[in-house]
Amino acid sequence: MEFEEYLTAKKIDSVAFKKADQDRFAEWEKIFQTMHPESFTAQKKFLINDIRRRYHLNDQAISAS
Repeated sequence: MEFEEYLTAKKIDSVAFKKADQDRFAEWEKIFQTMHPESFTAQKKFLINDIRRRYHLNDQAISAS
């Protein structure tokens, strides 16, 4: 699973996230590549919720993917 696919599954707009917070996006992408998605979720659980609130992927975008 690619990082962008993971973000979509978590209802996070990867384009908006990457554009607005490039450093965190790059850091998370690098970390994501080194571990299982479930481990990444467990490690970043509360941070993921905050990012989802900031860069929420609307339902139309989810159904189009």
